[in-house]
Amino acid sequence: MEQYKERIHQWLFDNRLRGTRILKRLVQEASVQGAEKYAQALIVEKLRQLGLPIDIWTPNARQLQQHAGFAATRTSFEDSPNVVAVLKGAGGGRSIILNGHIDVVPEGDESLWTYDPYSAHIKDGKLYGRGSSDMKGGQTASLLAMEAIISLGISLKGDLIFQSVIEEKSGGAGTLACLLRGYQADAALIPKPTNMQIFLKQQGSMWFRIKVKGQCGYGKTNVEEGTAIEKAIIVIGHLRELEALRNHRLQDSLSKRAALPTSITIGKIEGGTWPSSFTDTVTLEGRMGVALSETLTEARHEMGEWLERLQEMYPCFGKYPVVLEWFGAQCQPCEVEPSHELVKVLTSQYKLVKREEPAMGVSTQGTDGSILTNIGHIPVILFGPGKTESAHFPDEYIELEHVFEAAEIIALTVINWCGTVDG
Repeated sequence: MEQYKERIHQWLFDNRLRGTRILKRLVQEASVQGAEKYAQALIVEKLRQLGLPIDIWTPNARQLQQHAGFAATRTSFEDSPNVVAVLKGAGGGRSIILNGHIDVVPEGDESLWTYDPYSAHIKDGKLYGRGSSDMKGGQTASLLAMEAIISLGISLKGDLIFQSVIEEKSGGAGTLACLLRGYQADAALIPKPTNMQIFLKQQGSMWFRIKVKGQCGYGKTNVEEGTAIEKAIIVIGHLRELEALRNHRLQDSLSKRAALPTSITIGKIEGGTWPSSFTDTVTLEGRMGVALSETLTEARHEMGEWLERLQEMYPCFGKYPVVLEWFGAQCQPCEVEPSHELVKVLTSQYKLVKREEPAMGVSTQGTDGSILTNIGHIPVILFGPGKTESAHFPDEYIELEHVFEAAEIIALTVINWCGTVDG
């Protein structure tokens, strides 16, 4: 398959400006939850240019809710279409899914950004903007890989299935909808921001809600039972201790490379109705990481027991204990065996392009790989441009060189995995 390397590399070099323009346009569309259709329209436009049959549909929330794997918080996916295109193989080869999500997290406080979050500003070889790293850079790499194969007239034996899905950020309903629609393959590659590392393992994650109760009243009143806000501060500190304990006991060597592989994040705090009154309830919402060595049920149980200890440690929790709820997104841990053939193929093509051994890592974030692996029974590898530590932050960026390197590696991996008619 080495005969294809120079042809793919040259095509990507010749189309670098056009490829950058695709990424730039995608980032300029603010495809936050509920507004994905405009960015998806750009994906559809590109797929039509490639002459591929396209499947565009709005996932049926009612149908998805009947499935045990459904974990989204939305009751409607209006203005949030899924897009799938299939480059049909000639037959006799292995099939592969290139799965990527189009949804992005909100940009947050724009004053913290150096450039407008949706300007797709380019400076010093980096493209800045919300979603550039997570994961429109990876989606662009997949599109370019597919276009290179088509433009060069390379006829695959196995099917190449391109998926641009919604709702990855909050439960994976888009990818679940693809499975229920019948899209299956022998393997899948998700070009998430792995900083060009190969991730064979993925930690799980869940969303939680903690309601902290306290005595309410006028600000001058002596509140002996503790106010909800004061108690919420105690709860957050208590969770930090649980986080440290859970990460300390991890045995997996790849997991230990991450600072907090099973982090507990508080992402939302609500409480209070009047400045001069004590509120009776503060609600904390966040995400709990789940280790490869445990189940979602085990992780839930540990947090529940840990929060129950507050009643023994602090008298103020005796009358008003916290209430723990689980809702929305949840991802089971998953992994692919290092001996899997796709791992060998991706590794060999990486070395062919980069002329070095790839670094192996583990994803500390939940992805749609969990849906594909645990529900679809499809082995999944995460590999793509961009850095996780850049995603979700102000001044999110991606190195353009990595987008094109990833596109080359993905194209060669697809060719090798699916096989070619003339090869």
